[in-house]
Amino acid sequence: MTHTHEQPTRPPETDSVTIRSWPAPDGLRTRGTIIVLPGRGEHGGVYERFGRRLSADAYAVHALDAPANDDPDALAALVREISAEATAPVVLAGSDTGALHVLALAARFDADLSVDGLILAALPQSEATIASDDSDDWEWELEARTTCPAHRARLTEDKSFVRGSLSEPVPATLAAVLSGSALELLKTPALILHGGSDPVAPVGHARDLAARLPRAELAVVDSAPHDVLNDATHRTVAAQVVQWLERLRNGPELTPLITVTADEQLGIR
Repeated sequence: MTHTHEQPTRPPETDSVTIRSWPAPDGLRTRGTIIVLPGRGEHGGVYERFGRRLSADAYAVHALDAPANDDPDALAALVREISAEATAPVVLAGSDTGALHVLALAARFDADLSVDGLILAALPQSEATIASDDSDDWEWELEARTTCPAHRARLTEDKSFVRGSLSEPVPATLAAVLSGSALELLKTPALILHGGSDPVAPVGHARDLAARLPRAELAVVDSAPHDVLNDATHRTVAAQVVQWLERLRNGPELTPLITVTADEQLGIR
């Protein structure tokens, strides 16, 4: 595998995996590690803004350019290799089909995966997700993915991004994890992030998954479409991720660190 701190200008070679990394700033002690698996059409460089924002809070972020590995054993070995040199807690995160890869790895390898938590963003449904006459239209795909002008421009100018990927069905072998019984036994803490206006997968799909996982929390961004990590509310989403990571650092029980009391509870009108 190859580590790089520069934005990839072309897809990685087929026989290697390029890892895009954003370490904690010099002088700050690393507080944890996030390994990101991108979704359909994406590569690790798409998560530069997410990586930079979390690294500013002293969390190291590593995004793979080629997460869609057909060999789960090879992908699990790569995750273990990164985890062996990483600062705990180590969290495996994924968006779209990347989230399905995260679930599949966690369900199959459980404690042997050497990760302390899971972040599942924009989890797609198991069936073909798009049935639209406009699925080949780039403007339609941009609208389905994000409302953020900066991220729309990033995707439009990105030569390595694969357009039209959201119209492709989720591979059956990958989607099978959603119908398996292993999810109900998964003890790894999980944060599920989903856009309330996601046209690719309805938010009810995320709610159903959260109900199945024994140690899951669900955060719904009301106005967000599919690419919830890279939407206009990306700062709020990143802040939610950091708060969850800070709780995870204190242990898998995810004990709250702060209590917010509403005006009504204080008797304020």
